[in-house]
Amino acid sequence: MILPKFVTLVEVGPRDGLQNEPETISTTDKLKFIEILSESGLKEIEVTSFVRPDQIPQLSDAALLANQLPSSHSVLYSALVPNLKGLERARSSGIKKIAVFTAASETFNQKNIHASIQESLDRFKELIPEAQKIGMEIRGYISTGFVCPFEGDVPKEKVLEVAEKLLEMGIGQISIGDTIGAASPKDVEETIGFLLAKISAGKIALHFHDTYGTALANVYAALQLGITTFDSSAGGLGGCPFAPGAAGNIGTEDLIYFFHRMGIKTGVDLNKIFEASSFISNLLKRPLSSRQWQRLRSQQKGKNSGNGK
Repeated sequence: MILPKFVTLVEVGPRDGLQNEPETISTTDKLKFIEILSESGLKEIEVTSFVRPDQIPQLSDAALLANQLPSSHSVLYSALVPNLKGLERARSSGIKKIAVFTAASETFNQKNIHASIQESLDRFKELIPEAQKIGMEIRGYISTGFVCPFEGDVPKEKVLEVAEKLLEMGIGQISIGDTIGAASPKDVEETIGFLLAKISAGKIALHFHDTYGTALANVYAALQLGITTFDSSAGGLGGCPFAPGAAGNIGTEDLIYFFHRMGIKTGVDLNKIFEASSFISNLLKRPLSSRQWQRLRSQQKGKNSGNGK
């Protein structure tokens, strides 16, 4: 078995990780979180979403946040945009990369963005050329790439159909989401293997949630297929407001540990991610779900106890 020697992690904690938190996190604290993450070696951090403020109140400070992002020559900051108005807000805020989002399930798409899949694709036909004119990189999300909370198993043919339409519009990479964390390695092999017959591995990223504890096994299945880009969230933060019962994203700490033990380089400092996650954990006043975060936290407490603290 030949596995890749290097993988890319796209940190989605500041956006996907925080969007479902009921307690408002201040812009100042979000910026501190992003600043620590930016010092870890990550190449891309998805920082916010330019949706209507009333849709996701936690991200209503998108423009304010984006205008104050820590300067970094090594980190690309990206944000979700739903439409032309969102694109203009992102451009005015200095964002260099955007992501658009749709789904492979009609019901989920209606509940998530109040549009059919085709209606969302029609919006992108207007949005994408405008983003390209100003030199923005563009990523596409396909939610419910494996299982939908309302429709059940999602046909791989539907995932391919949506992915090909997005790529035809000029989108550089498609992130396929296991939105409710219900996929198994078999699902990954079948759906992603099916896509790879038509789409190169470099065009595909995977976005796993860990509701049933299968996210890491799914990552391993994807590695064997040649996928090298994975979304993750510091501390395992996350969940979706429109996917009842979905757990957080796979923890960035868990992915780093796994890849490094496998001899696969990430270029990301595990301890720095732990620092960022701990900062957010203290704000939320609760522990986080990442196993490696919990392990490191336990070690830290043990050291402090041994020092009489």
